[in-house]
Amino acid sequence: MQETGKLKDRIALVTAAGSGIGRAGACAMARDGATVIVTDLAANLAEETLARIEAEGGQGLAFALDARDDTACRATVDRIVRDHGRIDILHSHAGIQIPGRLEDVTSEQMDSAWALNVRAHFVLAQAVVAPMRAQGGGSVIVTASNSGCQYDRGMISYATTKHAAVAMVKQMAADYARENIRFNALCPGFVDTPFNAGFEIQMGGRAALESYVADTIPMGRWASVEEIADGIVYLASERSSFVTGLALVIDGGERL
Repeated sequence: MQETGKLKDRIALVTAAGSGIGRAGACAMARDGATVIVTDLAANLAEETLARIEAEGGQGLAFALDARDDTACRATVDRIVRDHGRIDILHSHAGIQIPGRLEDVTSEQMDSAWALNVRAHFVLAQAVVAPMRAQGGGSVIVTASNSGCQYDRGMISYATTKHAAVAMVKQMAADYARENIRFNALCPGFVDTPFNAGFEIQMGGRAALESYVADTIPMGRWASVEEIADGIVYLASERSSFVTGLALVIDGGERL
């Protein structure tokens, strides 16, 4: 395993790390030297990610975690600090995409979107503040979306909650900058993962989504999960030591 070592001896927690961007980011941080605690709603997917990490010579742990469960989230952070003595990086990645306009989305669906896209990030970020303060700092990465920096037609719950996540990150960054706890939002554009199911429905099918990506995104293609993972490693490491409150948009120019 070849690593640059920028994250050597760092302890990282990743939620929703069982596939897609979460998995790619966890593997990339492990390649850079971090010990990565991989969690996912599905324990078997978390184990698959850990197996990839270990196959490349990295190290970590894997177990199931429902990011909507406040008690479980806080207990996970406590367990990491107890077993490893610190927690340097939190990548709070879990989220949900529910398509629909105002008349299409139920209040229960809006609550579900809020629970994962905002509240879960709040609870986990709150849980890591005390240990990060005690150790002299840390990096918190919240996955939002470029939809948190623009508006998507027919995606009221998604765009609303992603804007809220970006605003929350900026507020936390302002409040904790003097304590060297950095908060940044990861804002990907279109990446070809199953998470795009909502956009497929909203746009009228896979062919329409493919056409949008090819015709509307200036770079004319999807992002790879590895390209997003590079942004995660940047925000996790001292390469971004003077960066806080950033909404890091990686979208091939879609917002232009």
